[in-house]
Amino acid sequence: MILSSMPRTDSFAQFLTVLLIFIGVLVVTLYTTRWIARYQKVQNVNRNIDVIETYRLTSGKYVQILRLGDTYVAVAICKDTVTLLAQIPKEQIEIHRDDGSVSVNFREFLEKARKMSSGKNNAAKKE
Repeated sequence: MILSSMPRTDSFAQFLTVLLIFIGVLVVTLYTTRWIARYQKVQNVNRNIDVIETYRLTSGKYVQILRLGDTYVAVAICKDTVTLLAQIPKEQIEIHRDDGSVSVNFREFLEKARKMSSGKNNAAKKE
């Protein structure tokens, strides 16, 4: 009963208000997340401890190579324990840095998808 007596303009105004508040919350969340990420990135720069590589053995069990100052060590990490496995000479360490960028050419990906799609269509037509 109450909804039927309310004019449509009031309902539309309420919808717009809720939509604007929602968009505002999303924008605030976006900028807060970026700020926190930059803050944490600055906190972890130029430290003496660095994780070089992590290898997962099973669920909850890992082997990690760590740089502690100028020393490299291998440690086993389990649910409740961290065990020193060995100290590794610096000459034996191969450090591969990943900048996080993905080197995928979209045009090549699209052409490959088209070829796969046309191949399936041709196979379906032959049957």
